[in-house]
Amino acid sequence: MMILFDLDGTLCDSEPGIQRSLAWALEQSGYPVPSDSTIRSIIGPPFTIGLPRVGVRPEDVDRVIATYRERYQDVGAFENSVYPGIEDVLHELQRQGHLLAIATSKPEASAFPILDHFNLSRYFTVRAGATLDNSRSAKADVIQHALNQFTARGQQLHDAAWMIGDRHHDVEGAIRHNLRCIGVTWGYGTPEELSKAGAAAMAHQPKDLLSLLQAQPAS
Repeated sequence: MMILFDLDGTLCDSEPGIQRSLAWALEQSGYPVPSDSTIRSIIGPPFTIGLPRVGVRPEDVDRVIATYRERYQDVGAFENSVYPGIEDVLHELQRQGHLLAIATSKPEASAFPILDHFNLSRYFTVRAGATLDNSRSAKADVIQHALNQFTARGQQLHDAAWMIGDRHHDVEGAIRHNLRCIGVTWGYGTPEELSKAGAAAMAHQPKDLLSLLQAQPAS
C-alpha cells in the first residue's frame, strides 16, 4: 500500500514557529498582526492563498513570504515538535511493508531539514514538497510529484493508495488523483472541514491510522 502524508498539522505541530515567523514578517512589512486563531486558520495551504485572507495586498504577498522565510528557515522551522504517537505509527507501517511518502505544500527547502532534524526521513521512500518559486505549490501538484517519483522507481499506483492530512486541501488534492484521504483531527483543520471536502475516514489520534489502514487490502 502507498500512503502519502502531509507534514504540518499531520506529523508535526509546526504552529509555534509559523506563528512567530509570520507575525514577525507582517510587522516588518507594515501589517497588523492577526490573532493566533486567524493565523492558525491559514496554516497548511500555500501562503499565496492564505495571506490575502489576513489582509495582505496581492502586490505584497511575495515580499511578506520572503521576509517570513528569513526567520523561518533558520529559527521557526525548528520551533516545532512531532505529535506524540506519530513515530510509532510510521515505524509500524514501515514494518508492515507499506510504501510511505511525504506530500507537503511546505517548500522542500524547509520541509526536508525538518524531517531530517526529527529523524523522520528514514521512514519515507519518497519526499515531495513545494518549490520556492511557487511553480509547484498546490497540493494536487505536490501529490503528482510524489506519484511521479514512485513511478520512476518502478512502483505503480494502485487502488489501495491513501493520503493522510489535516486540511481540506489534502482531501481535495487526493481526490484529484483518485486517492482516498483520511482526515486527521489533531491538526489545523476541523472535522467539519474534512468531512465536507470528502474525507473517506477520520482519525482522532495517531494510532487510529493503523486500524483504519489495516482494514484495507495489502499492496
